[in-house]
Amino acid sequence: MGIDYELLGQRIRDARIKACMTQATLSGIIGLSPAHYSHIESGKAKINLPTLVAIVQALDTTIDSLLYDSTPVLVDAYDRDFKELLDDCTHDEKEILLQNAIQMKTVLKRNR
Repeated sequence: MGIDYELLGQRIRDARIKACMTQATLSGIIGLSPAHYSHIESGKAKINLPTLVAIVQALDTTIDSLLYDSTPVLVDAYDRDFKELLDDCTHDEKEILLQNAIQMKTVLKRNR
């Protein structure tokens, strides 16, 4: 499984917008031309590790949040964590947790 550069670019864009930064501002902070940075967000350019780290630091986010779907180990870890969380719950407790998760997801999506 390779890296989906288009999806990575979208996640970087979302994090940049959440941080209230323009492409020009962020590209200046990390030392890239605005055109090259734009190609990263659109998935037209592959990103190297030093640039990814600079973006993560500038946006105060994490690499795993940007690479989640491209890293099967992380997907498995999250699935395992959720399974372990629910293992000792009753049916009613699982229903309450599910309803809370649905509400939290709605709030998170609304605040993007």
